[in-house]
Amino acid sequence: MLKQSNLRMTRQRMVILEELRKVNTHPSADEIYEMVRKRLPRVSLGTIYRNLEILSGSGEIQKLDSGSSLKRFDGRADCHHHIRCERCDRLDPGVDLNTCVRDFTDFSVIGHKLEFVGVCPDCRRSSEAGLPAANNHPED
Repeated sequence: MLKQSNLRMTRQRMVILEELRKVNTHPSADEIYEMVRKRLPRVSLGTIYRNLEILSGSGEIQKLDSGSSLKRFDGRADCHHHIRCERCDRLDPGVDLNTCVRDFTDFSVIGHKLEFVGVCPDCRRSSEAGLPAANNHPED
């Protein structure tokens, strides 16, 4: 997709893309920076931010904007949905609604944004036990 945008796949972009596609989580730019630094120790945080914008703008990755100041990124560029815990911001893949939409309209859908919001199992258990919500999930 970068070729369609007349952009080169630089070494930094390739490493960012490879690291992002290795994980099933939806890391922030700072988390991606830490992952990439293991392979490119001299990379700057500014380079990470700039290349994440380029990669998301070209359709190589998805930028997930949940309304908070923290942006997360998804190495899967295919059309899929997410469900976000309103307490800890954990993101999980949601259901595929594309097939359902095609069955109910004769529109040619060219895009959409959809996010389900709920409470993840860990936060629900914490709430039931009277504990504060967890901010990270080691299994993610």
